[in-house]
Amino acid sequence: MRVAVLGTGAMGAGVAGSLLREEHDVTVWNRTPDRAAPLAEQGATVATDAGDAVGDAEVVLLTLFDTDAVVDVLEAAAGEAPTDAVWVQSSTIGVDGTETVVQLAAKYGITLVEAMMLGTKAPAEQGKLTLLTGGPSADVDRIRPVLDAIGVKTVHAGDRVGDGTALKLAANAWIASLTAATGQSLAIARALGLDPDLFLDAIEGSASDSAYAHAKGAVMIAGEFPAQFALDGLRKDIGLITQAAGAAGVSTTLLDALGRVYADASAAGHGGDDIAAVGTAF
Repeated sequence: MRVAVLGTGAMGAGVAGSLLREEHDVTVWNRTPDRAAPLAEQGATVATDAGDAVGDAEVVLLTLFDTDAVVDVLEAAAGEAPTDAVWVQSSTIGVDGTETVVQLAAKYGITLVEAMMLGTKAPAEQGKLTLLTGGPSADVDRIRPVLDAIGVKTVHAGDRVGDGTALKLAANAWIASLTAATGQSLAIARALGLDPDLFLDAIEGSASDSAYAHAKGAVMIAGEFPAQFALDGLRKDIGLITQAAGAAGVSTTLLDALGRVYADASAAGHGGDDIAAVGTAF
């Protein structure tokens, strides 16, 4: 398919590479051109502006940081895409942000679905994301070749654009909790005079074991945090999750605590590091 990828940060660049590997015709654009340029070596067309990028697209993939970025890009490019293009909102922008984008899509008469990405930089590069879709099934089916190129699993959350976002917020609450809990347990073990590896040994093979705890725990013990999912990105998501939970009547006690511990790690200089750096806050 002819795919325009708008936003080539860690996730956007990764999925663009996966699309190219599966022989899709990919055009990329990024607000900072230097971040899109390397994709030309993989076979992508690098556009100079968002409008040019979507000019003949069948699928427009939005992989941007926040609501403001999505709104700006959508308003700049909406009138330039073919009328039958499917726009795929893949940015984590929360409940209110998603509703804003839904309203803009209606204003411009564009077909909009969600394919929220569950995974980090490496799975994006490997085409091994889990995709959380929202929107009419017929529209989601139209982009199936794109979903198959970038993911190994698709969970259709519902026929409403916003259902994918709701599931992504629930999933990221789990990721934020599990990462912080791993850091806390390692810190307790170390502070009480033990080798922190013993914590991972203790849970291995038990009902409470988690491959994720081992992956992030190893990074925490090594004390090196190359970013797969930047800590400040998850901080942003925790804010969106807290806002949505509070509005829906769910207690935010744990989310508030998570927000503080990730903020502490960011304030110590780890905002651009991997989320495993939350362990330093303990």
